[in-house]
Amino acid sequence: MLIEIPHVLGRTELEKVRKMLAACTYVDGSASAEPHAGSVKNNDEVARDDAHLEALNDIVMGNLVRHPRYRAGALPRHVATPIYARYRPNQGYGTHIDNPLMGAGQPYRSDIAVTLFLSDPADYTGGELVIDAEFGERSVKLDAGDAVLYPASFTHRVDMVSAGERLVAVTWIQSLVRDLECRRLLFEISQTRELLRQEKASRDALDRIDAVYANLMRRWAEL
Repeated sequence: MLIEIPHVLGRTELEKVRKMLAACTYVDGSASAEPHAGSVKNNDEVARDDAHLEALNDIVMGNLVRHPRYRAGALPRHVATPIYARYRPNQGYGTHIDNPLMGAGQPYRSDIAVTLFLSDPADYTGGELVIDAEFGERSVKLDAGDAVLYPASFTHRVDMVSAGERLVAVTWIQSLVRDLECRRLLFEISQTRELLRQEKASRDALDRIDAVYANLMRRWAEL
C-alpha cells in the first residue's frame, strides 16, 4: 500500500527548510545503515548533533503528523526522528530492505517508511525512489513538499542522481495496527467515511461506517 500525501510543506516552509539544510553539517550516510544496506548506500546525511535539527524537525515533523491523510494511513504509535539525506551526482541507494527493529534502548518496530521530498523534481535528474510493491515496481518522484508512505517490509532503492541535488527527509513509524492488510482496510474505510461526509450522507449512514471503523480498530490495534 503506497499512499501519497500532498502538500505536507508549503513553499514558505520549504524555503526555510532548504536554507537550514544548506547550512547543516553532513556526514557519510552509510554509517547509519546496517552492514548490508550500508554497502549499497551512497549519500550524505545531516549530522545527528547538528544545531539546526530541532528547528528542522519542528517544521517537517510538525506538519507531517498533523496531516489527516498521514494519520489515516499510518495510525502511528511511535514515530522516529527523521534523517535528512542529500544525494548529489553519482550518489544513490541500492536495493535494500529497512531494519525491522530500530532505535536504541527501547526498540520499535518499523512498519512504515515515509519519504518527504524537499527538492523540486526539475532540480535533479535521476534519484527516483523505486519500491518493489505488491504488483511490481513503482517509481516515485514527487513534488517538493509531498510525501509517500509505504510498508517498510518492501524492498526499495534510490536510483543514482546524475545531475542536481536530491534532498529528502526520511522517517519510520510503528503503527497501532501491525498487519498491512488491516491497515489498508482501515484506510479505505476512513477515506470512504470522508467522502460520505463531503457528500452530506445521512446521519444513519455515517453512524454505521463510524461504528465499523471503531470496532475494527478495537479488534486490531496493539497498545
